[in-house]
Amino acid sequence: MKLIKFLLILLIFIGVIGYGVYHFGTQFASDKLVETISTELENSGEMEDIKNTIKRDPELKSFMEEAKTVDSSTLPFTSKEEATKVLIQKVGISELNDIRVKLQNGSMTKEEALQGVQDKLTEEELTALKVIVYKELYQ
Repeated sequence: MKLIKFLLILLIFIGVIGYGVYHFGTQFASDKLVETISTELENSGEMEDIKNTIKRDPELKSFMEEAKTVDSSTLPFTSKEEATKVLIQKVGISELNDIRVKLQNGSMTKEEALQGVQDKLTEEELTALKVIVYKELYQ
């Protein structure tokens, strides 16, 4: 009987530790990712390139224009940290990195990348991402 109690307590303890590592590990990874990408974009001047690309591409422009009229109070998240956490949980760091690499070397089109992300997120989450990207780029 003592062995069963010990095993049960040990199992609960391991479960709590596992949940803590998952929760705080995801939070840490998302914070680090946001910080790195923001700093990299600001320091390299790529933010202006992104804005110009959006202005020249009618599809991307219409995609971003939708974000202007959205009521932020109905969104599942409103900060880039929360958005990063959701992306990491639903898409995964390795898949996000694969998408980035494939887009950079030209083996994936932007439509394929958008479709891959859209398949894993809900419509509300996609709208929240649009709003966050719009705010980051234009405000």
